[in-house]
Parts: sequence; C-alpha cells; structure tokens
Amino acid sequence: MAAQAQPTDLESERVNATPAAVIILAAGEGTRMKSTTPKVLHRIGGTALVGHAIRAARATGAEHVEVVVRHERERVVEFCTGFDQGLVIADQDEIKGTGRAVECGLAELPADLTGTILVTYGDVPLLTGDTLAALTARHTEQECAVTVVTAHVPNPTGYGRIVRGADGGVERIVEQKDASPTEQQITEINSGIYAFDAAVLRAALADVGTDNAQGEKYLTDVLAIAHRGGHRVDAHVIDDLWQTEGVNDRVQLATLGRELNRRVCERHMRAGVTIVDPMTTWIDVDVTIGADTAILPGTQLLGATSIGSDAVIGPEVTLTDTEVGDGAQVTRAVALLAVIGDKATVGPYSYLRPGTALGARGKIGGFVETKNAEIGEGAKVPHLTYAGDVTIGAGANIGAGTIFANYDGVAKHHTVIGQDSFVGSQTVIVSPVDVGDGAYVGAGTVLTKDVEPGQIAVARAPQRNVDGWVERARPGTKTAASARAALNAGARHVTAESDDAHEQGASA
Repeated sequence: MAAQAQPTDLESERVNATPAAVIILAAGEGTRMKSTTPKVLHRIGGTALVGHAIRAARATGAEHVEVVVRHERERVVEFCTGFDQGLVIADQDEIKGTGRAVECGLAELPADLTGTILVTYGDVPLLTGDTLAALTARHTEQECAVTVVTAHVPNPTGYGRIVRGADGGVERIVEQKDASPTEQQITEINSGIYAFDAAVLRAALADVGTDNAQGEKYLTDVLAIAHRGGHRVDAHVIDDLWQTEGVNDRVQLATLGRELNRRVCERHMRAGVTIVDPMTTWIDVDVTIGADTAILPGTQLLGATSIGSDAVIGPEVTLTDTEVGDGAQVTRAVALLAVIGDKATVGPYSYLRPGTALGARGKIGGFVETKNAEIGEGAKVPHLTYAGDVTIGAGANIGAGTIFANYDGVAKHHTVIGQDSFVGSQTVIVSPVDVGDGAYVGAGTVLTKDVEPGQIAVARAPQRNVDGWVERARPGTKTAASARAALNAGARHVTAESDDAHEQGASA
C-alpha cells in the first residue's frame, strides 16, 4: 500500500482552525458608565461583561487566553482569575490605544508563538465562540495575514468603514471623522474584532506610531501596513450585528442585557420549556431547565439555578443558585442556595434562605421563612412559620405560627423534629431540643425540653379569668364602657329569665 503524502505546513494550518491565542482588551476606563465599578465588571445575564468575553474565547480551544488590563487593575484581575484560573494577564502601560494594548499582550505570550491570534474586547458580551471559530476558519482557509469581522448596517454613522480594493480584499479602515463623502456611503462597518497572523501582527505593530490627534497607537493601522506589505487582508462578514455591539454606557448595558435575555429564553423554549411571557422572565446564562417545565410571568432564574422537568415556576418567583426537582411547584417565592425536591410545593410568599433543603413531596407554604432547614420527604411547614437551624423528619407536620427560636443572643442552636411528628399551632420551640419520632407538641406550647417518641408535650399555664379587671385597671376607656354594657345586658337577660321561671312556677 502506497504511503500517504504528508500535508505541507500550509495544509496543516488550514486543517487546524484553532487559534493559537485570544487577546481580550479590557484596559479601558469606561467613563461614560459614570460608575466606580470598572466597565467590564458590569453584569448582564448573571456574569460580568468580561466573563462573557472569556467564555467565548475559551470556546475556540485556544491554548492561550489573555486579558489586557489597566484601569482598576486589581479588581479586574481578581474577577478574571477567579472566573478562569488559566488566564494570562497582561498590563497596558501609559501609552494609549488598542494597538499598544495588543503589543503589551503579545509581550506576555511566548516569543515563538505562531499561528492565528484573535483580538476581541471585554465589553462585547454577545460575541460567541462559534463566531470566533468561524473567523479563525476563514482566516486560515483564505491564507490571510489579517481578517476583520464586519457587518452591513443601514445607518453606519459613527462606525469605521471598510474600504475594499479592486480585488475585493480589505484595503484599509477609515474612521467616520476621516471619511470622504463617498466613503461615508459605505455600509460595511468595522467591528474591531480581528484575526491576525502572529508574525505579521508583531512586525506591523512595531511600525505603528502615535502621530495622530489622540496620540494613540491604533490597531486599525495594522491592516493598512499589512496591505502595503503585500499580505492578504480579508473580512469575515456576519449578519448578527448584536455580536459586534459593545457597552459604553448604562443604556447600552440594558439594551444588550435585554437582547441576551431574549436569546436565552428562546434557547430554552426551543429545548421544550414553556415561557409564558419572555418579556417579564429573566434567566441567567448558566441556568438549566428541563423539558416541559413552565415558567410563569415575573420570574427570575439567576446564577447556577437548575430546574428539573415538568415543574411549574412562578408567577413572581426569584430563584438564585437553587435546585428544583422534577414536578415541583414554586409560586411567589424567593429562594437562595436552596434545594426543592421532586414534586415538592413552595409558596406563596415563602422565603427560602441558604441551607434550606425540602424533600420530595414536601411543602413550604405561605409566609414561611426557612434557613439551614432540612425538611424531610413529605414533611409540611404549611404557613406562618419561621424554621431556622432545624431538621424536620419525613412526614412531620408543623402547625401555623410556629417559631423555632434558634438564637439565644450569642449563638445559634439546632432542633430536630422526628418523623411523623406533629407540632401544634402557635408553638415556640426554644432550641436546642429534640422531638422524637411520632411525638406531639400541643398548640401554644413553649417547648424547652426534649420530647420522647410517642409523647405529647404541653407547656402552657392554666387559663385564669379575673372578674372586674378592666373596670379597675382601665376605667373610663371604651373597653370599660363596652364591658359594662355587656355585663348590664347579661344581667338583664338573667333577670328576665328568672321572672319567666317565677311566672311559670306560679301558674303551675
């Protein structure tokens, strides 16, 4: 059998459409945000803008993903390294401009790095890894030195225009303020997202100066330098303009956040989730939802929340980092770092604080607050209860108005309620106490001691009614007047009954 021919270096590069590195520019101050928070740390879809950029970069499979920082360096680096520990961090110096930022980024990458280097931004949150991969593939297949992502827009005012040469390749980029009347009619705009051949990028940046009105080193100058050097410069045109949109102020932050949420909701609906009103439903990008679950209006699913199948969530529910099982129902409730089991019910107006775990077919009802509460399978905390630092066994029932008094002013204490036990209404359980399996606690009890299995605990004083107390203690009040009138009416009723009896006796 004849040996197969080995691919040439150029053919190998075409086969491998994975970039060698992605450089994310995140050094800008973002003054138009008017915020003490760095622009790239503002959040949409549950994560910071730069977090979305990092995810898109990682999706390309690049060996090196780098973030170039400057403004509020410590805060940006803290987020980035916490989000992705494998990032390369580069610092931009006092020389301004995107060209200088990329140059500083290159200095932190291996000097012998070859292949494709992508450049993107920390404030372009809707850009996807698929688009970056397609950019890399086109750049490689067309044997380009530079490829720029572009789009055609009806109104290109404010954008840099793509000026193409006679061969259809990109000749240069002209900014709005420098464009001629003819160039201003061009509708193909520059996104600022590029693929570069590493060697061409290094050489061209060395020739880019700061002789311009802003005194900045522009990355766009690399295209003209590469073109003059006889290298191929091309464009990767995309239809989805949203992917090229950056955030410069709070209005754009909200606009892109709304569009991202629309896309997230659409993705879930196409996967079999019913979202009754996407306009009032907010779902973070890391949320997972099972098929045939219904999300009702006014619902927010945040963080790493996970919803099973056949569940009903809403209306007016906010779940953050919460796990909901199959077939569960959650109505008008707030939950944070909680677990809701299969076919369990929560709400309305329930507050599940961190550490709450509701078992399968369990119930947390109206106006109930829980914290560090393990509630067993089929157990019920139906209404008007605070359950903190407690383990409630399977099948137990907690009556209305029960308070688990878990805090003594110094420390928190834990209570255990056994399985199939019953706690009567208006009970105060002074932790720490244990109530055994199959035990009862009488309504209105203030429980301070353990209850053994099968026992009933009743801890309330005998009722004592004191005659005349209101007249003596609250003379002259409306209460006293009403009491006096009622007593007089009662006395007249007794007298009338006595007279009737007397007349009946006389006639007999």
